[in-house]
Amino acid sequence: MPSIPYFEIHAFADPDQAFSGNPAGVCLMEAFPDDQILKGIAASNNLSETAFLVPADAQSWQLRWFTPTVEVDLCGHATLAAGAVVLEYDLGTPGTARFDTRSGRLEVKRDGAGFAVDLPLIGYQPASRDDAIASALGIAAEPRDVLSVNRIHGAGYQMWVMDDESAVRDARPDHGQLRQLDTNIILTAPGERSDFVSRFFAPASGVDEDPVTGSAHCTLAPYWAERLGKPRMSARQIGPRPGALDVEMHGGETEGGRVTLYGHAPRYLEGRLWT
Repeated sequence: MPSIPYFEIHAFADPDQAFSGNPAGVCLMEAFPDDQILKGIAASNNLSETAFLVPADAQSWQLRWFTPTVEVDLCGHATLAAGAVVLEYDLGTPGTARFDTRSGRLEVKRDGAGFAVDLPLIGYQPASRDDAIASALGIAAEPRDVLSVNRIHGAGYQMWVMDDESAVRDARPDHGQLRQLDTNIILTAPGERSDFVSRFFAPASGVDEDPVTGSAHCTLAPYWAERLGKPRMSARQIGPRPGALDVEMHGGETEGGRVTLYGHAPRYLEGRLWT
């Protein structure tokens, strides 16, 4: 196989903080090779997601996302990263990067010094608190809400809503326990410097803690929009590698709605992969 143009982009980086945001790999390919090769590249990169792009036509790309262990149906931060590469290098329609994915047509546009990515809303339903999950999360406080989230990373998926930011910041999850429970968790609360904060734990999908998770904000956005009565909100992910973004609702807070995420996507490195 010939060498592959490769980029690492730090999606949703905080412009005021170095080494922030969620690193995503972006590979430009002429055609998709065997899935085992894609999985091998993603595992070797060992980033929460690697995006693989293949031209669909002169104005759009086919886009697939892999964690180090599985292919996923939606990845927001790697879509933002892929869009940043396409737009920065003029590889598509000026002003808009268009992608055909497992989640339908997604678009990335320039937004001032940053970018905006359009994603589908991901719904949720009420769920019951589970003692085993509470223990695995390492939280002392009781959640305000426990919600079941539609699956997008191939495992059970919940959102736990806490009363204050410190409960999210101080969580010390047992990733091995969460992996055994086959459960990924969005942990969220009102923010001290933003409308809301979150962390995302996905050991059941091969990522112990994702730095800034675009797909999680497709559920966080409708929840907080309804609770705060605001269509556009500021958000921060506050784990060991933080990041910042804005979220905006479109088309209502139910299935079929859309979420726009706004953020920065600085380039960290570029080169070629040899497989």
